[in-house]
Amino acid sequence: MKRIAICPGSFDPITNGHLDIIERAAPIFDEIIVAVLNNSSKQPLFSVRERMELISEVTEHLPHIKVDSFDGLLVDYAAEVGANVIVRGLRAVSDFEYEMQVASINKKMNDQIETLFMMTNNQYSFLSSSIVKEAAKYGASVAGLVPPVVEEALRHKYSKGELK
Repeated sequence: MKRIAICPGSFDPITNGHLDIIERAAPIFDEIIVAVLNNSSKQPLFSVRERMELISEVTEHLPHIKVDSFDGLLVDYAAEVGANVIVRGLRAVSDFEYEMQVASINKKMNDQIETLFMMTNNQYSFLSSSIVKEAAKYGASVAGLVPPVVEEALRHKYSKGELK
């Protein structure tokens, strides 16, 4: 049986913390689907297509990575693509509380899908897409927080002047 995992998120934008989790999970599974949530209730900086392109570019060195997007319930999407594991990164205890609730309801909805929690590398424990966007918005360097291609994409978005 092929071991397929989903690494879901909004990835708006993908950070080095996200990439760390994906890279560490990659050797464990036959395939990892990095699944971008299309959440219509949020106003993202990058479109789903842009986020998928950035993820594809920063994960091109990893074998068996597929980038996709989904709407609706994650467990429904997992069943649709034949995944039986959801990989989630944890930064702090506060993340664990929320993620445990989500994992529990997912297990209740589909007991064939497991959730694997991975602790983030300590150097990324403070990092979030929101913090990166806030820093980039005001012209601060985000080097080392995101891959260079994402840094450039952020600079481009905010240089348009309409996003301040």
